[in-house]
Amino acid sequence: MTTTKTLRLTFKNAKNKKVNLSLPDAAENLTENEVKDAMNEMCEANLFVKEEVDQYQTPLSAQYVERTVTSVFDDSEKN
Repeated sequence: MTTTKTLRLTFKNAKNKKVNLSLPDAAENLTENEVKDAMNEMCEANLFVKEEVDQYQTPLSAQYVERTVTSVFDDSEKN
């Protein structure tokens, strides 16, 4: 069994649609203010544009998401 923890940031883009950014190696003890400040900096930087649409325009939320994978079998190492 493998468990991973990811920080998922949700923004509104310039077309008012939700866009997620997942950070797999984020620190697990970040405060609300630290995350909000970082998200606001990303928005102000205007570095993420896709098809002429600013992808991260307004911060909406942030969550830690845990994912657990339980293997039933794994033959990937067999030759």
